[in-house]
Amino acid sequence: MDLTSITVPQLAKMIDHSLLRPELTTDEVLIGCALAAEYDVASVCVRPADVPLAVKALAGTDVAVGTVIGFPHGGTTTSAKVREATDALAEGAVELDLVLNIGRLRSGDDDAVAEDITAVVDVAAGDVLVKVIFENAYLDDEQKIRACRLSTLAGADFVKTSTGFAPNGATLEDVRLMRANVPARMKVKAAGGVRTLDRMLEFVAAGAERFGATATATILDDLATRRAAA
Repeated sequence: MDLTSITVPQLAKMIDHSLLRPELTTDEVLIGCALAAEYDVASVCVRPADVPLAVKALAGTDVAVGTVIGFPHGGTTTSAKVREATDALAEGAVELDLVLNIGRLRSGDDDAVAEDITAVVDVAAGDVLVKVIFENAYLDDEQKIRACRLSTLAGADFVKTSTGFAPNGATLEDVRLMRANVPARMKVKAAGGVRTLDRMLEFVAAGAERFGATATATILDDLATRRAAA
């Protein structure tokens, strides 16, 4: 992709600044929220317990607060995911990144996977974005395509490659596969290992429209520098 075809603000609004590492302190979450506000990214994605903290820190900004559901393994019960989503929305989250039930998908139990996703989409009620995380490191292409179909039928807004906590994260091949197997209304989010500007632009060209990133400042500063020198 030509660097002159995308601006820093445009790329920033494709980034969900990730604050999900288990060891992050409250101060580190607040620093991450401040960085997200400085760069005016699309959202922060925080741990469920940090939603009220992030909502308060980002009040008055154009940065959304998102959180994760069933993270990182997807194996919690549907009722637990529904409660987690309900609590997150009550506390001010407006985006939910839901880990589908990976084991059930790999077992071929599509009904269970669909019911699990649909239950959280129903909680969102069309007012909140739901992004379904596949964890592609554990899936073959047939399973990824089924996950796309089930996410579409459930009414999700995004399909997402990875949690960032599996053996590997996003690949260009997976993004292309996912883009080809969901309708135009749905978007693809790449997460896990997208740490440089050049890599992010490759994913944009492959069809990703949102990114989970921790290297937000590095990526956006690089784009600003290279555009200024162009």
